[in-house]
Amino acid sequence: MDKLFGTDGVRGVANTELTPLLALKLGTTAAHMLIERKTDAVVLVGRDPRVSGGILESALVAGICSQGVDAVLVGVIPTPAVAYLTVETGSAAGAVISASHNPVKDNGIKFFGPDGYKLDDAIEAAIEAEIDDFESFPRPSGGAVGRLRRSRELAQKYAAHVKSTIGCRLDGMKLVLDCANGAASTPAPQILSELGAEAHPINSAPNGVNINDNCGSLHPKAMRQKTLEVGADAGLSFDGDSDRAILADERGDIVDGDHVMAICALHHASKNDLPGNAIVGTVMSNIGLEIALGKQNVRLIRTPVGDRYVSEEMRRAGAIIGGEKSGHIIFSRHATTGDGIITALQVLQIMRQTGKRLSELASVMEEFPQILLNVQVKHRNGWDESPEIRAAITEAEQQLLGRGRILVRASGTERLIRVMAEGPDLAELETLTEQVASVVRERLR
Repeated sequence: MDKLFGTDGVRGVANTELTPLLALKLGTTAAHMLIERKTDAVVLVGRDPRVSGGILESALVAGICSQGVDAVLVGVIPTPAVAYLTVETGSAAGAVISASHNPVKDNGIKFFGPDGYKLDDAIEAAIEAEIDDFESFPRPSGGAVGRLRRSRELAQKYAAHVKSTIGCRLDGMKLVLDCANGAASTPAPQILSELGAEAHPINSAPNGVNINDNCGSLHPKAMRQKTLEVGADAGLSFDGDSDRAILADERGDIVDGDHVMAICALHHASKNDLPGNAIVGTVMSNIGLEIALGKQNVRLIRTPVGDRYVSEEMRRAGAIIGGEKSGHIIFSRHATTGDGIITALQVLQIMRQTGKRLSELASVMEEFPQILLNVQVKHRNGWDESPEIRAAITEAEQQLLGRGRILVRASGTERLIRVMAEGPDLAELETLTEQVASVVRERLR
């Protein structure tokens, strides 16, 4: 069976896989472990606006309070806001109910520790090991039961922090904001407008079911079109929980996470302000990023896919920039996790400081062709134990030897095997990825 925790918490179809009962068990078990360490523990709980968030929030909080731990509900708010506010308020943990960029039928629950970082593997494994015994945990009564409070004011504390991450105003800038009908719908237009920009928000009216629906960072077409329509300096497209951002330049061309890291890393390096002259990416970052950085003697340190691995390596290496091609970028001087609004602000600040258009800044990196196929499977664990799949990968690697690379990995949050190939010849990449994908389908269907 698949593990309960993936690379980004617990994910599944809401009310069938991620049920209220499972949320109750998670809240109870996590709080039970917290109370063993801290008797006056408080957990912050935030969520995105998808319709299933309400029932999961109620169940999760019931579990938390049943262990004598107080819960503070901060409402619909970006995931990175919960991470920041957990530290700012001195809370024992933060919990977010969100499936990020996934469709509305999905939802998820993830936890942040008191330091604002996602729980490490050992703690998640301990929760998973004890979760089925949740009914046996001691339960307080009377005044010792955990209390439930709501706080809307903390959202403004987060907004103030985000605005403080850049040292300039954005007066005169015209920006399109695709808020994915998600958690960025209120804070993103507010923050950009208060910094002086002329903000044109789209997909900023969440109704519980339209989150990520043909909009947001996975579907940037409308953002690109609106950018051209209004003559904007840039378009900014967030995902459902606002922990990532994909940009468009003034010509409507996409500026993804790899380009954002190139822009920011080379800008910091030019000012001798890039510790270790290195940034952290993943195995999915385009080889063009590595080449662009190398020209300025900046190293790209690669990790497995997943922002938790990027974050861990950043702390180990002392890096201040790290992230993924998907637009999930961590600026460690400002946040402990990816923050789409902060990501956008860092790029806009460089535009303002250099006087360059976004297209000119993004041109520092040439992107090599890359093909990614997602193969639906019944179970994603153990895929690499198949001799047939390993043989297909080896054959593809031999054909690309010295000219490109192939990468096969299991999704950390979905029942998918991802097959990626990168190199100079697009037609060749299409052939090789389909050859490997067909073997994966045959062996894991």
